[in-house]
Amino acid sequence: MGLALRARGWHVTGLDLDGTRAARALKLGVLDAVGVDPTAEITFVATPVGRVPEAARTALAAGHGLVTDVGSVKAAIVAEVDDPRFVGGHPMAGSEQEGVDGSRGDLFEGAVWVLTPGAHTDDEAYAAVHAVVSSLGADVVSLEPAQHDRTVAVVSHVPHLTAATLMRMADERAESHGTFLRLAAGGFRDMTRIAGGSPDIWPDICGDNREAILDVLDVLIGDLQQMRRVVEGDDRDGLLDVLQQAQKARVSLPVRGGPEMPMVEVRIPIPDSPGAIAGIMTLAAELGVNVSDLEVAHSSEGGGVLILVVEAEAAPALRAALLAEDLRSSSTPLP
Repeated sequence: MGLALRARGWHVTGLDLDGTRAARALKLGVLDAVGVDPTAEITFVATPVGRVPEAARTALAAGHGLVTDVGSVKAAIVAEVDDPRFVGGHPMAGSEQEGVDGSRGDLFEGAVWVLTPGAHTDDEAYAAVHAVVSSLGADVVSLEPAQHDRTVAVVSHVPHLTAATLMRMADERAESHGTFLRLAAGGFRDMTRIAGGSPDIWPDICGDNREAILDVLDVLIGDLQQMRRVVEGDDRDGLLDVLQQAQKARVSLPVRGGPEMPMVEVRIPIPDSPGAIAGIMTLAAELGVNVSDLEVAHSSEGGGVLILVVEAEAAPALRAALLAEDLRSSSTPLP
């Protein structure tokens, strides 16, 4: 984030519990200065999730700017940091590289960045955080915190635990078969890449998202048992059904940097009440509508107009869903 923000003209300061890491970040050009800037417009909390609430409250008390975080569990954090200037966040990007030496300024380009505003999040705060992370090249999605946690249990947390289990299984067999890990290339290496990441953050993640992770693990274990029965019974048709379904689902995954699509501007009058923008953005996320940009135009009579930029083909479904919520809108094609 430091590299990405500085590349876009921001003055970036930062801290680390290990002073040598902060000094290294300064040397590599990730930071402009080491320390806390009480005049900062926005603070990103990038700690293990168990430490996020304390660090976020400290940042809120230290200045008047906005605060967000990058933790991969959200419900507990949002519940504990109930402040209008706090917007929970989770960039769905990263690699097995660890530390500032593995950083890269283009990490978020084309990646999904989830924002999870709470019930008392200020609409202006949400819009401002959305604008900053969008400027880093990310596709911003708004989700309710609990929905986020259930989703990442499937797409992030359990896959990481599965990769770690596979890697440990291979390592234990390598002790008796010297060539085992030499043969573990290709698909195995791809499947277990994420197991090479830092293990230190995972006890907090599994603790805070325990219920959702256990639910997904139970489903995975049941599906593996079913796969075992298919293989044991030499059920070729059943095996093909599973593999073909998986293949179809895999090739349908979205990829970064897709073709540019025609865009439209959707304008929605909104009331002057907390959570108005967050509710609309959550609705867009549920519909699978990507909002590439947003703006709030204020009215002297109170309230204002929320301006969203979305793909033209997605606009009709979004406007219909808004109308069902008694929110009228208009749309204009963008050149």
